[in-house]
Order: sequence, then structure tokens, then C-alpha cells
Amino acid sequence: MQLTRHDKRQRRHLRVRKKVSGTAERPRLCVRKTLKHLYATVTDDSPATGCHTLATFTTLSKDTAGKHMRNIGHATELGQTIGKELKSRGIERIVFDRGGYRYHGCVKALADGIREAGIEF
Repeated sequence: MQLTRHDKRQRRHLRVRKKVSGTAERPRLCVRKTLKHLYATVTDDSPATGCHTLATFTTLSKDTAGKHMRNIGHATELGQTIGKELKSRGIERIVFDRGGYRYHGCVKALADGIREAGIEF
């Protein structure tokens, strides 16, 4: 049976998820990509809360409507926006979940933007 690119990414993501989980003190930031946009979700995976989503960020916002927003510059801007919002919510540290994607290009730019805003992981 031949595996598709999507199937291979899903396997990598599951392999990473075995080891990476978020807590109330250090929530998990998960990245997802499409051909046009980037999505990031901040989640508390602790059993006490039952996998509670704290925040969701995307390049699909009112100021970017109708534009293709998946390049390194926009990923850095989204990362800085995420970092500022997390700082305002009192979150200083996170766990980065790359979602089975390589730590390269847009995923790396998003992570660098978050680090620039003062969030550590």
C-alpha cells in the first residue's frame, strides 16, 4: 500500500504527539498549514481540563481577507501577533508542536516570530 504525503504527515504528527503535550503552565501551540493560509491553536492538554483550547490564530483575518497569506513574512507577522496575545493572557512559556511538518520555512518563521515577542519554548 502506497502512503500519500498526507498520510505520512499524519504519522509524523502522531509520533510527535506521543511525546508533546500541553499543561496549564505550558500550553501546546499546534501549527497547521494549507496552500493559502496558516493556522495556530494554543491548547491545554491536561486531563483535569479535558483538552481545552485557549486561543486560535490564523492568517484569515479581516485585514487580510482575499489575499494569499502563506509566505515567510506573513508567518513571522502571525507569530508576533500570537506572542503579543499570549503575553497579554499571562502565558510566558509554551510547547511548540510543528504538526508533522518540517521545522523549515513558514513553520520556522512562525516560531521565530513568537520568540521575538518574548515567549520561550
